[in-house]
Amino acid sequence: MNLSVLRSHTVGTPPWSNGRVHSVPVACQATIQISAMASAASIPPGPLRRRLFSELSWPEVAQGAARTGSTVVWPFGAIEQHGPHLPLSTDALFAERVCTAVLERLPHDLPIWQLPTQSLGFSHEHRGFAGTLSLPPELLLGLVVAVGSDLAAAGFQRLVLLNAHGGQIALLEVAARQLHAARPDLAVLPCFIWRGPEGLAQRIPEPERQRGLHAGLAETSLMLHLAEDLVGPERQADGPLREAPEGWSLEGQAPCAWLTRELSSSGVIGDPAGASAELGQALFEALVEGWRCRLQSLLNSDWPPGTLRG
Repeated sequence: MNLSVLRSHTVGTPPWSNGRVHSVPVACQATIQISAMASAASIPPGPLRRRLFSELSWPEVAQGAARTGSTVVWPFGAIEQHGPHLPLSTDALFAERVCTAVLERLPHDLPIWQLPTQSLGFSHEHRGFAGTLSLPPELLLGLVVAVGSDLAAAGFQRLVLLNAHGGQIALLEVAARQLHAARPDLAVLPCFIWRGPEGLAQRIPEPERQRGLHAGLAETSLMLHLAEDLVGPERQADGPLREAPEGWSLEGQAPCAWLTRELSSSGVIGDPAGASAELGQALFEALVEGWRCRLQSLLNSDWPPGTLRG
């Protein structure tokens, strides 16, 4: 999602603002409002109905991988603290629900499948809070390369890493580069769900738009929409967010490395007090439609371009 004009250089930007300008696919330009596309109920039964990679037989995998533009989407989350009111699986749940909804809205004959969600991730910044489980970075790098190499060997042409945890954005970008270097025949696209889709910024008021980095208004609202029973009653801000030096940010173009314990005693960085299921539904629809547009564009393209030879 492009919120570059809204970023802060003194406090930091939330997960959905990366300070870079993104081009909007043509297919997305006319779909800022949610389109009434086919739901899962309208997709006919049979092999094409099954989007879950783990439900396929090996002949179905071989046949699917051989199709032009065959694509696999791998949701990434984390098991980490999300304040006193959100579950440890917040990011994993978001990644899986968004991915599933996106694939349900795509035309049923497109060659795209969803891998099981990678729930354990790289969450070193949240250590010190009970329940946070963090993989070593080299283990996550090796996992992406190993799984991606097997997919490439099977004949798949594209792997989309659909990540919902802000603390592993850079790591998955490195993993994608390593995998593509090892298997140039496999296009690898590392994505962060909060970057790309249009219409998110307008729905998040200031100052939360700039300061809601973790377990704040947006994430709490989204969870209220998707799994209200998992949201606890303690939805309060931890206090004023400590500001980075002028010209620097917690996340953005000139970021500082930080640990949650340096910013918050509760694990919340932001203010979830005004969260609502209604806002969560609007955010979910914007996320799903934004990623549907981008995957539709990818599937309609001939990407990757291949090696240029002089």
